[in-house]
Amino acid sequence: MPELPEVETVRRGLTPALAGARLSRVEVNRPDLRWPFPEDMAARLTGTAITGLGRRSKYLLMHLDTGETLIVHLGMSGRMVVDDRTPGAFHHPAGWLPQHDHVVFHTEAGARVVFNDARRFGAMDLWPTDDIENHWLIAKLGPEPLGNAFHGDHLVQAFGGRKTSVKAALLDQRVVAGLGNIYVSEALHRAGIAPTRKAGRIARPRVAALVPAIRDVLTEAIAAGGSSLRDHRQADGELGYFQHSFRVYDREGRPCPTPDCSGNIRRIVQSGRSTFHCPACQR
Repeated sequence: MPELPEVETVRRGLTPALAGARLSRVEVNRPDLRWPFPEDMAARLTGTAITGLGRRSKYLLMHLDTGETLIVHLGMSGRMVVDDRTPGAFHHPAGWLPQHDHVVFHTEAGARVVFNDARRFGAMDLWPTDDIENHWLIAKLGPEPLGNAFHGDHLVQAFGGRKTSVKAALLDQRVVAGLGNIYVSEALHRAGIAPTRKAGRIARPRVAALVPAIRDVLTEAIAAGGSSLRDHRQADGELGYFQHSFRVYDREGRPCPTPDCSGNIRRIVQSGRSTFHCPACQR
């Protein structure tokens, strides 16, 4: 599932085509994805101007001049791309099947933006913009990891007394928004903290050290266009490239990249999900 860097990459890629644009037509080609689309979604979007594109956690926010915001979740396989294919063209990006083009946005300037989702775990909803923080998907989210509200004191307080593993604590979207399996594994390795350590038992300085580790890995991933393991594509259809910079994720059995560390990367399973770490230098 796309994490914060992938969604931020899509937001930045869509902005030139959509920010300030007016939607001349919106095609909604099925009644639902993960749940039903908002009532009369095509009619409510057609003719509106997009005043800006934002992001909260793993959700893309399309702000409209009607006072509503379209909330978009890419799900497991969703892609939202600026599509410059001409009618009759035969080439499509790898894994792209036109029958999975579930929502298509047409702008008055001629841009065509397609939401393609083979597995249909994505979702969309319309909500009043001035009440967006109370939407049920967003209301309980923690601070953005690249924002000012995410700092050492916050993380120390959030971890206080927790008996769950530090990995589980960081995956809790109420603690920090937007992190998933990949970037938690990577950040914990950079901070030298074992993913199995109980969050409430980690010393304050080590917890605080997680903040720059998380910020750095996310910033680098965004610069690389996110990570493409299966389905992620940037808004122009290109792959992300951060997977080539993984230190531990999906590197089971390989030498640890930490200088002077002689350990090898191991894979363990926590709550049914793979965790990659170095038992030699993560403690």
